[in-house]
Amino acid sequence: MPGIEKLPIEETLEDSPQTRSLLGVFEEDTAAMSNYCTQLYQAMQRIYDAQNELSAATHLTSRLLKEYDKQRFPLGGDDEVMSSTLQQFAKVIDELSSCHAVLSTQLADAMMFPITQFKERDLKEILTLKEVFQISSDDHDVAINRYSRLSKKRDNDKLRAEAVEDVYTSRKKQHQTMMHYFCSLNTLQYKKKTALLEPLLGYMQAQISFFKLGSENLTQQWEDFLGTIGTSVQNVRREMEEEVGQMQETIQEMETSCDQLYAPCDPDPAHSPVCRNLTRKQGYLFIRNKTGLVSSSWERQYFFTQGGNLMQQGRGEVAGGLVTDLDNSSVMAVDCDDRRFCFQVTSFDGKKLVWLQSESRKDCEEWISTINNISKRIYLSENAEELAARVNQSALEAVTPSPSFQQRHESMRPSSKGRAGRASSISSVGSEPSPALSVLSLDALVAPDTPIQFDIISPVSEENSGQSKTAAQSGRRSNPFGESGDSTSEDSEDSILHQLFIVRFLGSMEVRTAESAEVIPETMRQILAARAIHNIFRMTESHLLVTCDCLKLIDPQTQVTRLRFPLTSVVQCSSHQDNKRLFGFVLQSADGRGDSRAVGYIFESNNDGEKICDSVGLAKQIAFHSEMDRKAVEKRKEHDKAKEKQQEELSKQRQIEKDLEEQSRLIAASSRPPNQPAAAADGQFLVLSNSQSEDSDAGEEGKKKGESEA
Repeated sequence: MPGIEKLPIEETLEDSPQTRSLLGVFEEDTAAMSNYCTQLYQAMQRIYDAQNELSAATHLTSRLLKEYDKQRFPLGGDDEVMSSTLQQFAKVIDELSSCHAVLSTQLADAMMFPITQFKERDLKEILTLKEVFQISSDDHDVAINRYSRLSKKRDNDKLRAEAVEDVYTSRKKQHQTMMHYFCSLNTLQYKKKTALLEPLLGYMQAQISFFKLGSENLTQQWEDFLGTIGTSVQNVRREMEEEVGQMQETIQEMETSCDQLYAPCDPDPAHSPVCRNLTRKQGYLFIRNKTGLVSSSWERQYFFTQGGNLMQQGRGEVAGGLVTDLDNSSVMAVDCDDRRFCFQVTSFDGKKLVWLQSESRKDCEEWISTINNISKRIYLSENAEELAARVNQSALEAVTPSPSFQQRHESMRPSSKGRAGRASSISSVGSEPSPALSVLSLDALVAPDTPIQFDIISPVSEENSGQSKTAAQSGRRSNPFGESGDSTSEDSEDSILHQLFIVRFLGSMEVRTAESAEVIPETMRQILAARAIHNIFRMTESHLLVTCDCLKLIDPQTQVTRLRFPLTSVVQCSSHQDNKRLFGFVLQSADGRGDSRAVGYIFESNNDGEKICDSVGLAKQIAFHSEMDRKAVEKRKEHDKAKEKQQEELSKQRQIEKDLEEQSRLIAASSRPPNQPAAAADGQFLVLSNSQSEDSDAGEEGKKKGESEA
């Protein structure tokens, strides 16, 4: 059978979160096993009940067949053949009823008894031990909290002795209970195999015994199989007995050797000296948390060092969380809240303070020495303990000062040599690219030796008397990115899209191309690598306003627009493939000489990178459709104007025709004799009208002549 997982009894005294997590896995396995066993028990109970019902039904059938002779049917006569036949059937069925009764007895003994014992005895014992262990663990927490609150100034021997005795008793009880609980859980891993196999083995043996198969091959095959299973069950039981014996011996050895470790006071320095050469340490500490302006509380957590970080992990948590960065940090023993064995860890920039308390002076000094060694980055060397032994000769309470962020930033400004180093180190930030990809990333996407802007200079900090006067006259100002921002530009209040996001500016740099899909990831990689190389951690927080006209970076305190990017100049916008908090966009603009230049801007958001990019894309679509609608409206207006002009020309032409007809009528009336019939006048009118339409000059002369005669 495969190897069986076990809980380490040797680690019960340390009671680390890893051990608790492993215990939680075993408890989940026990709960799942209990649920499954209950369902299997119900199924087997149904088999047993059905078998009893079948046995009773078979016996009833046999009795009814025997009583056939006593029945008096009105239409039936004495049928001796039928009666004898039924008597034979009754005899056979009676024998089958006896066999079913024997089968029911075998099922009760071989199938129901083992699974009932496992369900009612073993699983309930695990639940009882779990409750006892939880009570002892809570008692230990109460005792250790009471001991940690012992006053350093008002030291009372009686109270201290009572607290130490309480801690000793509760810790011993928790340790012993935990060891027996672990032993029971480990034993359960063996018992659950036998609890599942023994009922099935009894069921199959009872069925084979009932049917009494005549085929030797089939019987021999099942007997061989069941014999193999029986041998396996015996082997598992033998292994379980050996393992239980070993665990009992381990429990006895641990109880003997760990008796002096139950007390929280300092052990004998001769037997357990302080080790000052550690670069890794873990254990339980109390951490001070602020609960108000002047109030605070202490919480017991499991702390451990991981590389250059101090991590903490609570019970029941799967992984630890970062407390502070220990590189270039400082640590010292302090007096805090009238508690003993306290020390303080200060981050490299002095902005974060962590107050911790250990159980003993030895543990406190070891934590201080370990954090000092990590702050000096001794853990990065190959022989860390030897180097720590040479460096920490007598420093027990040392403080490691670190330069301020401004000094660090000034001392590590990029130079020409630094830029070359940056360009060479950028290629090693992520996975090592191929030569073709390196050439594409550095030459085709990003211009070499391109300066990187890491901060946004607000117009409030730039303005002075001359600049404010110029801005008032021209209504324009210059920003540090080489783009012009119009402070009196058209407000986007009429825009149908207004979305506001909190972003932090990481940097910007000029890029060669604005159309490639790889330009934004490459810009992100270079800016983040440059920040890591030059130890630049400060970021400017702004509000990004997305509208259908532009993108605005607004100062969250003064509500002053720091930068304004026209939406038509934004070529593309995308987020990081893995880290959704990072996003950026490329801006295409023209410089003073009329040449086009592309600049990539990189930001960090609160997990809204994709949402911001979608918002920018939506704004561009809305702006595109608005522009199309505007052009369609202008085209429709032009068409309406042309139609109106055509109507005016047509009406003028009709008026001219009416005037010509009136003039022809007047001319015909003036030149007609009095005795001339009307028909002749009409004919003359038609002739004159035709001649008028053919010769415009003659019509004008006739008009003048008719007017003079009239």
